Amino acid sequence: MDKAGLAASFAEDVALLQSVGIRPVVVHGGGPAVTQMSARLGIETTFVDGLRVTDAETLDVATMVLAGKLNTEVVASLVSGGVNAVGLSGVDGRMLLAQKQTQEHEGPDLGFVGEVVHVNAHVLEALLAQRFVPVVASIAVDETGQAYK
Repeated sequence: MDKAGLAASFAEDVALLQSVGIRPVVVHGGGPAVTQMSARLGIETTFVDGLRVTDAETLDVATMVLAGKLNTEVVASLVSGGVNAVGLSGVDGRMLLAQKQTQEHEGPDLGFVGEVVHVNAHVLEALLAQRFVPVVASIAVDETGQAYK
């Protein structure tokens, strides 16, 4: 959505989906923005087999960028296009339940990288019933409340 005009076009598409009775849910990541912010903060980024190694410091950056800056930007672009959007993360309402991701082969620990094992759709259903478009940042939580990217 960094390209000129793409945010407006995206908002138009979401509005069109709603106008024909589809109830869209937007789920977003933002790896490049997390990498950029980590670099600005002097935090080294490491990848293993294309997956970011996420230590506690990197998880803080990912949460800040995904659930804060990027989520707000996506919601703002939708709202400016006439779409009633609400920003959330998978932590809200324990919407995205995750477990620690394990490497299928012997390899380094990826830290706080998780895989979603359950979606609690109650929050989404409530928002959709009121014609809001949920915009969900890809941060999840496990049974103990530990966040994962």
